[in-house]
Amino acid sequence: MAITGESVTFQGFGVVIEGDRWAAPDSRGEVLFLHGGGQTRHAWGAGAARIAAAGWTCTSVDLRGHGDSGWAPDGAYDVGAYVNDIRAVCAELGGHVIVVGASLGGITALTLAAETTSPIRALVLVDIAPRVEPAGVQRIMNFMTGHLGGFASLEEVGETVADYTGRARTRNLEGLKKNVRRHDDGRWYWHWDPAMMSPLAREEPRPGMSGDALLAAARQVRVPVLLLKGSQSDVVSDAGVQEFVAAVPDVTVVVVQGAGHMVAGDDNDMFVSSVADFLDTLL
Repeated sequence: MAITGESVTFQGFGVVIEGDRWAAPDSRGEVLFLHGGGQTRHAWGAGAARIAAAGWTCTSVDLRGHGDSGWAPDGAYDVGAYVNDIRAVCAELGGHVIVVGASLGGITALTLAAETTSPIRALVLVDIAPRVEPAGVQRIMNFMTGHLGGFASLEEVGETVADYTGRARTRNLEGLKKNVRRHDDGRWYWHWDPAMMSPLAREEPRPGMSGDALLAAARQVRVPVLLLKGSQSDVVSDAGVQEFVAAVPDVTVVVVQGAGHMVAGDDNDMFVSSVADFLDTLL
């Protein structure tokens, strides 16, 4: 049964967090989706709707500084700021939330899951681990910083995204408006706060926290974890996965064949089925 999403608003830690919500009747539980750095909540739209149709109430939010959520007035984009926001969102959702996080969203979720009184009941990490590969991180940084001066047209945006993802350029140029916004100068700019590219955020996709610190956090996680790794990922290596598995008591690893770092975008069917199977184990 298809479920229609509706806009929702949460009060984060000094910023407003905007999102979409698909409320399933007789819900099996709350699932919260957190996107990666430079993305928006729309990265999850198709997958969240399908998982909601399977009986789970799904919410996808824009992280601070991204999409329609508020920009940090003090320029705070360290991982602690993201965690504070998502802790508040989880509280509004009633706690006991299953969190699906990619890249930056996954780091945020992992850090929150390590807290003693964490509101997270289970965790899905999408191609992210405590220790990531420098070359892959640099590729992300190059993409995010390569067009801070904006784009002349939506066609140029589409070409840039296609080059980054390795996929064919989208024919739906209107859909790109979910990731860019047009300024008064007539140019199109990414839908996030350029202040995220301050020196503090240079460790993207794990701003403000080292691999060692994240591994220490992982050792404190006591909830079931699903790690989805793209077989072609240049961000998460097999060694990084093995290190994470050794640190977490209850973790399942699924390798999505043919997918890169953008697992859900590269193979949404496999993403949805893997998450749905994991959710079924929690009942």
